[in-house]
Amino acid sequence: MSAPTVPSRALDIEAAAALPVTPVRRPWQWVASAVVVALLALLLVSVAGNSNMGWPVVGDYLFDADILHGIGWTVLLTVVCMALAVVIGVVVAVLRTSGNRALSAAASLFVWFFRGTPLLVQLIFWFNLALVFPDLGPAMFFGQGAGGIDTNDAIDWFTAALLAFGLHEGAYMAEIVRGGFLAVDRGQIEAAESIGMTSGQLLRRVLLPQALRVIVPPSVNQFVNLFKATSLVAFVSGLDLLSAVQHIYATNYEVVPLLIVASLWYLALVSLATLGQHVLEKRLNQGYGHARVQERKNPKEAAA
Repeated sequence: MSAPTVPSRALDIEAAAALPVTPVRRPWQWVASAVVVALLALLLVSVAGNSNMGWPVVGDYLFDADILHGIGWTVLLTVVCMALAVVIGVVVAVLRTSGNRALSAAASLFVWFFRGTPLLVQLIFWFNLALVFPDLGPAMFFGQGAGGIDTNDAIDWFTAALLAFGLHEGAYMAEIVRGGFLAVDRGQIEAAESIGMTSGQLLRRVLLPQALRVIVPPSVNQFVNLFKATSLVAFVSGLDLLSAVQHIYATNYEVVPLLIVASLWYLALVSLATLGQHVLEKRLNQGYGHARVQERKNPKEAAA
């Protein structure tokens, strides 16, 4: 008598893939979506029809010369401060990851201090630096008779903002860059050192090129935050977008419409920065993301 056959437990993958797949119905998701859309529609109708919003005034001042002048100062301040912050961040990150304990401790102290104190406090302090040092130069160390330049002549609102934003963002950028350095495989660093690369060559040819993919997303987030943080210079009589808005509504008392104007321009600037982030990330991720995902999904086609 022949032995009974045992049904195979092996799963026919191709046959299973050909089976129709019916998605699970989730009616409550449609209900929740309908409720959210209805609430948003009600909010938009309420805002659009509210005469207190002053939409005609918004249209009148959206492209006002003073507003555009303030936007120019906002963009200039943001770009210059971010460039300074990137330089400071790279230098501090290199010092913090160095083998010199004194330099590493000094870099850690820098990050701790400028990240730990509020940005507005730093801005007001730099703007009032003359209260601490009436003169800049030798007089800071040897007394007023040693000579120097008047601090009030050297520190205006733009210089104070440059120092405050540059140092504050530089501390954050230092941690971002350090995180990018740590993401680079240690074996590549050891290989570069084994072929005699100097520290500068290691930084330029190995660390920075590979760390950029990790550094760029949080750096752009800091850039976006800096766009909005520049509004703080209104506290030190600046010329940025918010300061221009304040000067206008101080004369015509149209506070809400002009704040809407400022909000629309900040949203536009942030949207442009975010679009640039997507383009830059896509360029840096070439050969890293999509191709490897496709290779994992279909290794036979990738090999072919």
